[in-house]
Formats: sequence, structure tokens, C-alpha cells
Amino acid sequence: MTPDAPRRRGRPSLRSADGTPAARDRILAAAREEFSARGYDKTSIRRIAQAAGVDPALVHHYFGTKDEIFAAAVDLSLALPAKELPALLADGPDGVGERVARLFLGFWEDPRTRGPVLAVVRSALTHEAARDIMRGFVTRNLLERIAAQVPVPAPALRAELAASQLIGVAMLRYVLELEPLASADPETIVATVAPTLQRYLTDPEAVPATGA
Repeated sequence: MTPDAPRRRGRPSLRSADGTPAARDRILAAAREEFSARGYDKTSIRRIAQAAGVDPALVHHYFGTKDEIFAAAVDLSLALPAKELPALLADGPDGVGERVARLFLGFWEDPRTRGPVLAVVRSALTHEAARDIMRGFVTRNLLERIAAQVPVPAPALRAELAASQLIGVAMLRYVLELEPLASADPETIVATVAPTLQRYLTDPEAVPATGA
């Protein structure tokens, strides 16, 4: 029988460590759950491995560092589809506040993306990479691009004010789970928040020109 080839230094034996595509998927799912529940700082590679039922070395094998598995766990799920953006302003600025609110709430209400979004929000207060992902997801990829297409003063400030409304709702509803907001119907939240977003993003009088 031909002897096994020597192992590469620093890599686990995939045969003995359940090195299968299914194991990789379990690791990624466990990472999403742990980051969502605990945030970045309180999640460890060892805890992710334990939740996935694998050796910690296998987590490093597939994903490298904790930063890399965090990015893998949240990044793809938070990529805003390019086709969504033109639709937000397809009918002009009227109603854009409602469309933005519904799109943002949709990420939270969808079970496929709620975990990654929650992981980013829980981690953003203490972890720079999570803050950058959140800024990209809410501000740069969405609100700044919308505000830039509406001819009103201070588009960047408007985008940040709109983001403060959305993130504030998300924190109270999904992270702190404060009632009655936590159990309110999503459409009720959209209808309530939309006028404020509309004002920030499109009303020329909402933000002074000197606030740019």
C-alpha cells in the first residue's frame, strides 16, 4: 500500500477533521449564529468550531483568521443587489422614503439575511471592520447614492441622517427587542418611518445648505 503523502505544515488532516464541503458550510453557519448572538469581540474561533462540531484547526484551514471568517459570514449576505438601486428612483424622488424603508426592513425580516445584518450591528460598536461593512451597506451603497441623485443641498449629511433613522429602528426592534416596536407589523414601521426618510432625502428645506 502506498504510504500517505506528508501533510502540509499548519493544515489539519481533512480526513480526520471532517474536511468536507458540508463541514465548511456548518462552520460558516455556526459563525453567522455566533457573531449574530455575541458580536465580534465575544466570539472566538474555538466557540465557532464547537458550535460546528469540528476542530478549531479546520476553521483556520478554511477561513484563516477571525477577521476573515467574520467577513465571509456577513459580506455576501449584505451585498445590495445592483438591480435594486435603479428601482428606488425609477419613478423619481416621490415615494423614495417608503421604498428605502421597505428595502432596509426587508433585509432584517428575511431569515437568510437577518443573522448577518444582526452580526454586523452587534459588532459595529467595537470592531472597525464591522463598522466599515455597516457604513458601506447603509450609507455608501444605498443612501449616499440616492441622495446624490436628488438636487438638494448637503446630500452626504442627508444620507447620514436617514441612516440614523434606519439604524435606530433596527437597534431597538431587532437588537434590544423593545416592545411594542419589536412585534409591530413591518408595514406599520415602513409607513411611520418613510415620511422622515422622504423629508431627509428630498425636502430642500430639511437640511440647510451650510450643513454640506
